[in-house]
Amino acid sequence: MLRENANDLLAFLAVARERSFTRAAAKLGVSQSALSHTVRGLEARLGLRLLTRTTRSVSPTEAGQRLLQTVGPRFEEIEVELAALSELRDKPAGNIRISAMDYSLDILLRPMLKTFLQQYPDISVEVCCDYNFVDIAAQGFDAGIRLGEAVAQGMIATRIGPDMRMAVVGSPHYFASRPHPETPRELTAHLCNNLRLPTHGGIYAWEFAKGQESLNVRVSGQVTHNGVYQLLDAALDGFGLSYIPADIVEPHIASGELVQVLKDWCPLFSGFHLYYPSRRQTSPAFALLVEALRYRL
Repeated sequence: MLRENANDLLAFLAVARERSFTRAAAKLGVSQSALSHTVRGLEARLGLRLLTRTTRSVSPTEAGQRLLQTVGPRFEEIEVELAALSELRDKPAGNIRISAMDYSLDILLRPMLKTFLQQYPDISVEVCCDYNFVDIAAQGFDAGIRLGEAVAQGMIATRIGPDMRMAVVGSPHYFASRPHPETPRELTAHLCNNLRLPTHGGIYAWEFAKGQESLNVRVSGQVTHNGVYQLLDAALDGFGLSYIPADIVEPHIASGELVQVLKDWCPLFSGFHLYYPSRRQTSPAFALLVEALRYRL
């Protein structure tokens, strides 16, 4: 492989992963036309078309997909090894990219970073708040944060938080003219604030369990959001019932702003975990962050 192909391969990998010349060019800090010229040059030297281009999308051909799956991980390994050289420095350094929901960022990551970043001034952390179950390796993240049952197989997962319980809540104003539901099935007679999950574009079905019985209930209402804090606001504003993590509503329940129902039907979920590819050789900076986040009873 000619040496000049290395940069061209990196350009191709960026486009293949982003599925967009525009996004890849922004990520690499080059113009879209220069990036397109680079990829076409690589295709010409290989004598193969690597990308299928349309007016709306870019996707790898069979040859491009093979190159993405075989060569892509090699470059990632090189980047990890170069980052690991920071171990030779007096102070750990490097940039760590994490994909997380706003809720896990707020209750777990942000409090830890207050002291962690002061202790290690040469380490920087980039957090992308997203409800998508992104492919962290393909998207260039070092790690992701999700509930334990949502972590994909083959990943190393470190628990960073306790088990989590959900709560169904509504405002006193909402309940002024409506009875409290006694079972999850009665939710179909109530206005409920829905959560839309971006991964499949679907509405989340509320999960319940009591004794040996478990069921998922699809609810309806006038309000749909794609984040738990917006659902909290919707409940406070009296738009209906919301199904959200119990710890963020507890202060509002204590103050009387919200009323909790179906408490004995709301199950525990496995707590948040930090996860990353099993083949990833962790840098000293990343290892320090994992240890700082690790949940201890």
